[in-house]
Amino acid sequence: MEKKNLEARIREWTFGPVWNLFLLTTGSWLIAFSVKAVALPNNLLTGGMSGLALLMHYVFTDVTTGEWFFLLNLPVFALGWLFVSRRFFLYSLYGMFAVSAFIELIDAALVFPDLWLAVITAGGMLGAGVGITLRSLGSTGGADILAVIFKERFNLSMGAFEFWFNFLVFLGAFACMDPHMVLYSLAMTFIISFAIEYVMSMFSERKMVIVISERPKDILDRILTTLDRGATILQGKGGFSGHDKEVILTMVSSIQLKQLEELVYNADPDAFTIVGSGFHVFGRGFSSRKIY
Repeated sequence: MEKKNLEARIREWTFGPVWNLFLLTTGSWLIAFSVKAVALPNNLLTGGMSGLALLMHYVFTDVTTGEWFFLLNLPVFALGWLFVSRRFFLYSLYGMFAVSAFIELIDAALVFPDLWLAVITAGGMLGAGVGITLRSLGSTGGADILAVIFKERFNLSMGAFEFWFNFLVFLGAFACMDPHMVLYSLAMTFIISFAIEYVMSMFSERKMVIVISERPKDILDRILTTLDRGATILQGKGGFSGHDKEVILTMVSSIQLKQLEELVYNADPDAFTIVGSGFHVFGRGFSSRKIY
């Protein structure tokens, strides 16, 4: 009971304002540093609203990147106030101000002799920053808010919206930037996407395990007591023998997978075990459904 109460408090804390503001602040700093200290000095163009702000700065140099990022976000937040929840709006407003402030405050410039090093560095840091902010209940504004609005109003997936938004940004970049630099920037967007997915799945990956054994009751008891995980008994039938079987289905974290393997082997060395990846697992004992 004490362990369950601790888990409940941890889940409540992760949806609280302190944790969400921490994620937004950390992610915003990474985004701002990658844009101001890496992408800008090396004439690279990022995707999303930060990429559009960089593009506007390259064209209209009198206005800084941070100022463009702030100005471009104003109409977007007006739409967000109308079509998205107030909590998501306020968290995203904080994220937008944090990115704008960090871009203005950061005074570093990392110029790499090999442009590919800049592509990898900026892409990795920016993707990690976006991934961290997306683990909160907010965002850093811009394209993320528009993607949510288009998903809710027009049933357009967020991935499709991000693709077309970035397509238009890079299409405009070809008109006013060196095509070689635009191609380098396109390569950077792939690294950004990979980094976002890696950060998002780093602590969220779950393993779906199916166990077929002659001793299902013993294995089930160990899962419930030793691992403190739930399980479902499925009714199956042997394809060759035709005998009825009880099949165990359970979800565990990546850390618990090795414990489960040892548990099953000790109970029945001949058990047939199937392990598959399971993302976005919601329910008691795992992640709660994110409501913006």
